[in-house]
Amino acid sequence: MAEPEVPIRPAATVIVIRDRDGGGGIETLLLRRSADLAFHGGSWVFPGGRLDPEDYHPERPDDLDHAAANAAAREAHEEAGVRVDPASLLPFAHWTTPPGRSRRFATWFFVAPLLGEPAVFDVTVDGSEINDHLWVTPEEAIAAHATGEVELPAPTFVSLTRLAAYRDVAHAMASVPTEPYRSFTPRVVHVDGAWVVTLYNGDVAFEADPVDLHAPGPRHRIWLTELPWRYELEGL
Repeated sequence: MAEPEVPIRPAATVIVIRDRDGGGGIETLLLRRSADLAFHGGSWVFPGGRLDPEDYHPERPDDLDHAAANAAAREAHEEAGVRVDPASLLPFAHWTTPPGRSRRFATWFFVAPLLGEPAVFDVTVDGSEINDHLWVTPEEAIAAHATGEVELPAPTFVSLTRLAAYRDVAHAMASVPTEPYRSFTPRVVHVDGAWVVTLYNGDVAFEADPVDLHAPGPRHRIWLTELPWRYELEGL
């Protein structure tokens, strides 16, 4: 008997950013999910969660972009006490959980500046789904992941890699609208039984059968064989 198809639920995430004191670059808020959670338990992620009925516009029930922005702002406040203006959220990317997982989500990723004065701002995690928080530069988070100090899901790792290109909040907010909006529908590739690489849309091998990881052409993939992970985006 065929396995029942796992429904894909809509969700939203917001990458909250602020300038580091003293001009030390951009910081983002990461939250550590409880190890007891089935989906990315123990991982460090951006605030986010599923869309709730109240997130939808009553006159535009099919407007998922509007609902996702509301959900992202709501989840940031519920999970960490963080306030962002839904109107300030910039579309950043879209990720769909690959087949074969027990839970699947179609997730809108946004980026937004922190509302309020950073010098007096205090994150308050909910103590249930989220048990810790960290303000960190993208470079620091990636370095901590490389040593195994923190666990990052691939979407968080890829987003941090992109975020590292911005000098400060103003640079990020000016740059994001001019850059390609990428949708990720990961294709996991196994070699000799090991999960070694995930291919993303646009990669030369993304739709190939059989997969040839060495074929010439655009690269959009992440290598997961060992730490540090290696994200490739070339020719797109």
